[in-house]
Amino acid sequence: MYLEHFGLNEPPFKITPVTDFFFSGANRGEILDALVYAITDGEGIVKISGEVGSGKTMLCRMLLEKLPTNIKAIYLANPSLSRDELLYAIADRLGLDLEGQRVSVILQNLQNDLEAKYAKGERCVVLVDEAHAMPLDTLEELRLLYNLQVGKHKLLQIVLFGQPELDEKLSQSNMRQLKDRIVHHFTILPISQKVIHTYLMFRMRAAGYKGPDNFSASAEKLIGKASHGLMRRVNILADKALLAAFVENTHTITEHHVQAAIRDSEMTPMHKWANRRNLGMVGGITLFAAILAGAGWFMGREHQDSPSIPQTASLTTLATSSVAASVPSSHIEPTPLATTPASAPAITEPLSATMASTSPVTSAASSVATTPTTQTINAAQNSKPAPEKIIAAPARPAIAPSSLLQQRLDATHAMLSSTAKGSVSIQLFYTENAQPERMEGFLKRADKLGVLNEIYVLPIKLSGRHAYRAIYGVYPNSDAARNGIAALPQRYQEAFAPTLHLLDSSQEMP
Repeated sequence: MYLEHFGLNEPPFKITPVTDFFFSGANRGEILDALVYAITDGEGIVKISGEVGSGKTMLCRMLLEKLPTNIKAIYLANPSLSRDELLYAIADRLGLDLEGQRVSVILQNLQNDLEAKYAKGERCVVLVDEAHAMPLDTLEELRLLYNLQVGKHKLLQIVLFGQPELDEKLSQSNMRQLKDRIVHHFTILPISQKVIHTYLMFRMRAAGYKGPDNFSASAEKLIGKASHGLMRRVNILADKALLAAFVENTHTITEHHVQAAIRDSEMTPMHKWANRRNLGMVGGITLFAAILAGAGWFMGREHQDSPSIPQTASLTTLATSSVAASVPSSHIEPTPLATTPASAPAITEPLSATMASTSPVTSAASSVATTPTTQTINAAQNSKPAPEKIIAAPARPAIAPSSLLQQRLDATHAMLSSTAKGSVSIQLFYTENAQPERMEGFLKRADKLGVLNEIYVLPIKLSGRHAYRAIYGVYPNSDAARNGIAALPQRYQEAFAPTLHLLDSSQEMP
């Protein structure tokens, strides 16, 4: 209805997963890259958990598109399968006609087929959507299938996508064998208030919108608060707000349009993520760069460490940077959403795009159900989007030559130029943007702990912004670095989510 009014080619906020609208910010892009890395270069069961509407199914669909051609993906959209139905479903996806066969015959045929594929350089992975709804017996059968191997190599990998209830199910004593085999665990957190603007405009422009940013700051704030950062709810509210603005013949979405959308949506209250248990438990240490790292020390909270807003960083290579998504539930700020952990900064403030409005929307019925007049439609057809403004990237903040930050930057440069190939460091966190005074505070506290010389600071770029990555120590290999994580100062272990970071001697500091 409103497509022509806003110059759109298709609805921008469909709730059906469409990969053209995949938002790589808010950690989603990094988790996707890490999943591809874990499946192609590793072993072990992988688990991805997230609230209802957080984007798990979209991530699963994107994974299906990004997997290499030598990996056969078996996608199970219906988790309510019995043990035998699971075996038949997998056999069917592999092109095996085993209907009516005994379980032992099915398992033998599966192993034979997987071994033949492995001999040709092919591999198979089972992607289970809505895994929290899978019966316990079926989950146990997945574990038994994972045990199929030739020599030392597993023949089948398994990826579980589920709501936080999956963690509760796996915590049962009879599920401990399956849980112990989960090597990588990624948590999809709600998007923060700072990311709402970036997300809304990404979807608008992916649908063909060419005009200036058209969601007001107050509208974005209300969408974030009402949706609790869950993408499906954001999409529903944004869609209805666009319709309300269309009825008023305006191109600017304001707070009262969102209020009408909220009234019309009748959304049920959500459990606060801060009350979820086991939200960020890590199934194993990985070679991934952390996307959710407690940065309480960086924010200057010496006595009560809690994470700052972690950010999305583009991966330079899969070999040097992927993801370990974990944050203790005690470190998660409760609602309002503005304090909920996030993953990518809004690159710019919303541009001014104020246009004349006819009359305020007073109810859901008047804003959504009203039929537009001929005059309204003509006005919409004659309106032209304003040209888009170009905003220059910010310059790197100045650093005092005598500061601890400059000292560690110099030390990092020297370390990178002399480090041996294959060396590994421990990533503590990376920042929202380059704020030298905050990093200076973190380094002063490191100096008080007596570990300043173990801290290195890597300048990086996040969504076009200058930022820093804080790493700890240099180790000859990943095993030594894992031991190093266990030996970190206790306060670092509590405040951060340490992960391994592969050093590259050819890396240039920007």
